[in-house]
Amino acid sequence: MLGKEKAIRAVAHPVDVPVARWLGLLALALALLAVPAASHAQGLVGGMQQGAAQGSYDGGRAAGPVGAAVGGAVGAGVGGAFGVVDGALGIPYRRHCHGYYNRYGHWRCYR
Repeated sequence: MLGKEKAIRAVAHPVDVPVARWLGLLALALALLAVPAASHAQGLVGGMQQGAAQGSYDGGRAAGPVGAAVGGAVGAGVGGAFGVVDGALGIPYRRHCHGYYNRYGHWRCYR
């Protein structure tokens, strides 16, 4: 037994990546690229922008700069949620005021 020592050899296996895995990764990449367009189409972006602006304005009036920061963050979350729900259900955004179109074609609210 003293003269029969065997060397340990590592076997290198070739890396085989199935075609199905490549197609799955390609589909995932394309889906991630399409997410911003889908969220914008459902109203998420517009709802968040409008909610953040309104929350920042109201929070700033009520509690100063700290209220503006907190109100903007909360308003963005709530506005985004309502934007998605309205977009998914197909509820159009409508003006909530009574008004008229002037001779230049601009909408004017009087109430």
